[in-house]
Amino acid sequence: MKILSRYVRWLLLPCLLALLLMLADRLWPLPLAEVAPARLVVAEDGTPLWRFADANGIWRYPVSPEDVAPDYLQALLNYEDRWFWYHPGINPQALLRAAWQDLRGGEIISGGSTLTMQVARLLDPRPRTFSGKLWQVWRALQLEWHLSKREILTLYLNRAPFGGTVEGVGAASWTWLGKPPSQLTRGEAALLAVLPQAPSRLRPDRWPERAQAARDKVLKRMATLQVWPAKQVEEILQEPVWLAPRQVPQLAPLLSRRLLALSKQQKIVSTLSAPMQRQLEALTAGWKTQLPPRTSMAILVVDHATMKVRAYVGSADLDDDSRFGHVDMIRSVRSPGSVLKPFVYGMALDQGLIHAESLLQDVPRRFGDYRPGNFDSGFHGPVSVSEALVRSLNLPAVQVLEALGPKYLTAALRNVGLQLRFPPAAEPNLSLVLGGTGTRMDEIVAAYSAFARHGKAAKLRFLPQQPLQERRLLSPGAAWIIRRIMAGEAQPLADGVLPAVVPLAWKTGTSYGYRDAWAIGVNPRYLIGVWVGRPDGTPVAGQYGNASAVPVLNQVNNLLMTSPVFRGNWLPGDARPASVTAGIICWPGGQPLPAGDSNCRQRRQSWLLDRTTPPTLLAVGQESLAGLQQPIWLNEAGQQVAADCPQAHAEKVIQWPLALQPWLPSAERRSNRLPESDPGCPPLRSGNKAPLLMTGLRDGQLLHRLPGQATLTVSVSVQGGEGSQRWWFFDGNPLAEADGKASWSLSLSDAGRHQLTVLDEAGEVAAASFELQ
Repeated sequence: MKILSRYVRWLLLPCLLALLLMLADRLWPLPLAEVAPARLVVAEDGTPLWRFADANGIWRYPVSPEDVAPDYLQALLNYEDRWFWYHPGINPQALLRAAWQDLRGGEIISGGSTLTMQVARLLDPRPRTFSGKLWQVWRALQLEWHLSKREILTLYLNRAPFGGTVEGVGAASWTWLGKPPSQLTRGEAALLAVLPQAPSRLRPDRWPERAQAARDKVLKRMATLQVWPAKQVEEILQEPVWLAPRQVPQLAPLLSRRLLALSKQQKIVSTLSAPMQRQLEALTAGWKTQLPPRTSMAILVVDHATMKVRAYVGSADLDDDSRFGHVDMIRSVRSPGSVLKPFVYGMALDQGLIHAESLLQDVPRRFGDYRPGNFDSGFHGPVSVSEALVRSLNLPAVQVLEALGPKYLTAALRNVGLQLRFPPAAEPNLSLVLGGTGTRMDEIVAAYSAFARHGKAAKLRFLPQQPLQERRLLSPGAAWIIRRIMAGEAQPLADGVLPAVVPLAWKTGTSYGYRDAWAIGVNPRYLIGVWVGRPDGTPVAGQYGNASAVPVLNQVNNLLMTSPVFRGNWLPGDARPASVTAGIICWPGGQPLPAGDSNCRQRRQSWLLDRTTPPTLLAVGQESLAGLQQPIWLNEAGQQVAADCPQAHAEKVIQWPLALQPWLPSAERRSNRLPESDPGCPPLRSGNKAPLLMTGLRDGQLLHRLPGQATLTVSVSVQGGEGSQRWWFFDGNPLAEADGKASWSLSLSDAGRHQLTVLDEAGEVAAASFELQ
C-alpha cells in the first residue's frame, strides 16, 4: 500500500502542475489583441499610401515570412536564434551562458533571449530584473503552447522595434530603404536583422557608423557559420550603409480614410497605382498655385476595363485649411451642371425619340415659371443632336428631357448607382439636366463607364477583392453613338476610315452661379473626373467647365496616354455595334427623302440606331407633326388654290417648326416656302393667326450712341402672335420688367453684339440681332 500511495503521489504531482499551469494561462492570457492597432493603406503593388498609427504613435507594415527576403530570415535566425525551430521557447544553454556572463561581469551583458522570448517582451514589457526575466520565460512558454513557430516569427517580424515610431521589418524596409522587404539585398538584410538589438543607438539616419559596425558584425557571423560565401561577405563589407530619403507614407489621404470603413484588415490593399497617384498629386499641387483663393480641386481616374480606381485626389491640399483640404470633394454632393446631358440623349436614342442628327430647337421657351437660357446668353435656332451635345446647349437638352421625362431619367440613373438628390418634397423636374440637382463625382464617373462598357454602367472598385458589378443603362449602339459624338466623331465614316480606338470623349459642366466646374472624360483606357470649385459653395466668377476643368482634364489625359506605364502596350478599341448604321436624313422632317425632293431642305449624314429614323421631335405645346406636313393644293400653273378649284392637285410641303422662323434664311421661312396664291381661286386661310413681328429693331442693324451719351434708348414693340402674354429676352436673359408688354423702351449701354427676343404663348419667336457702337 505504501508503494501504491507513493506512485499515486508521483502521478498527482504532474497533474497538479498541469492544472496550475492551465489556471495561470487562464488568469494571465497572452495580450495578443490590440485595442486600436496600427493600420496601413497600400497601393495595389504594395507601396504604402497612408499610415494610421496606434495609440502610441507606432506604425507598422504587416508582413508574413513569405513577404520577406529569405536572406533576411537567414541573417535574423542565424544571428539571433539559431535553434528557433527546435527549442520550446527558451534555450537553457543560452540562458545559463548569459547568467554566467552577467554574474562574472557584475552587470547584464547578455540576455540569452530566444526570438520567442523577445516576442514575449514586445507583447508584455517588464523591467530587466530577475523577476522580469522569469515572467518573460513564462510568456515565451505560453507563446509556444498557443502559437506555431511561423506565427511567432510573424509576430517578431511585425513587432520588432527599428527606431522612432517604426516597428516591424516591413515598415523599416520602406522607411529606411524605400523598398519592400521582399527585395532586400544581403547587406540590407544584415542591417535590418541587427537594428532591433538597440534601435535608438543604431538608428542608421542618426548613427550610420554604429549601424555599419553592427551590420558588419552580422555579416562576419554569416561568413563564420558558412551560411553566406566568405568572398561575397568581404565584398559587402566594403559597401557603406546607404539610406534612401526617409519614406513617410503620404499619398491618397482622403481615400485612405474612406477605405477604413470598407475593410477591417490592418493592411488594406487598394486598387490604386502608386506612380499614377504620386504624379497626379504633384500635378494638383502645381495647379493649386493657379487656383483662386479658397478654391479646391478633385481628380478621379478609373480603369474602365476593370473599374479599378487607379488615382484618387480628393482635394487640392490636405493641409490647406483655407481651401478646406480635409473635405473629400469626390464624395461631396454638388450640382453636376451639364454633365448629365449625354445620358439624356443616349436614353432618347434608345426610346426612338431622336437620332444623332435630329433637328432640335435652341430657342427661348417657358416651362411654367422656369425659363432656361444658354451659357453664352444667346440662342442658335435649328441645331442637331450632335451639335447640341458638343456645344452643351441648354434648350435642346431640356426639349429632349421634356419628351423623355425627368422621372424616367432619375430612375434609370438611380438603378445604376447615380443618385440625384433633390430638396425635401421636391420631384425630378426639367432643371436637373442643367444642374438643378445634387450628386457625387464618384457616382458620375461610374455612370460614365456605360459609354466605354457597351452601355453597362459598373460600380467603382476600391479593393481588389470587390467583385465587378454592372447594370445596363444604355444599349451598346446608343452608348457608342454618344461616345463618338463627345469624341468629335459625329460625322459617319466608313469602317475602314473610322478609328477603332476612340480618342478622348469629354463633357463639361458648370453649376448655377459658377460654383462648380466639371470635366468628365473617357479615353481609350481610363475614365477621368475633374472638379474645381469652392467646397463651401461660394460662387467664383469666371470659373466654368471649359476654362477651369478642361485644361486639367487634358493634362491628365496626356499624362495617361503618353506614359508607357499607364498607357500599356495596346489600347482597347470600340468597334461599331451591328445596331449602328450610317444614313442620310433631311431637315426639317428628320427622315430620308428621295434625291431631288423639294422637301429635303438640308441633307445630313447621321448615325442611326437599329436603322430607325424618327421624325423631327417637336416641343410640347407646339403644332403637331401633321401640322408641319399639311398638304396644299396647286393648279397647273403651280399656284396655291382651294381644294375644290378646277384641276387642283395635292402637294405636301414640309415646313420648319414655327419657333425656328427668326433663325432661318429668308428663303426657308414659311411665307417664302409656299407658292403664291391664285387670285381667281385662292386657298382658304380661315383660322390662321397673324405672324409675330417685332418693330423698332431690325435683324443685323448697326446702332450708334449720340455723342457724349453713355446709353441709347430704343423703342420696340411687337404685333401679331397668339395670346396676350409676351416674354422678352435680352442676350438670352429674361427681362422681367418687360414681360407682358407689347411695347416698351430698351436702354442700351454695353457696346458689342446683342440679341433681343420675344416669345408668345404659342411658342412663336421673333428675334433681332444687332450691334451697338
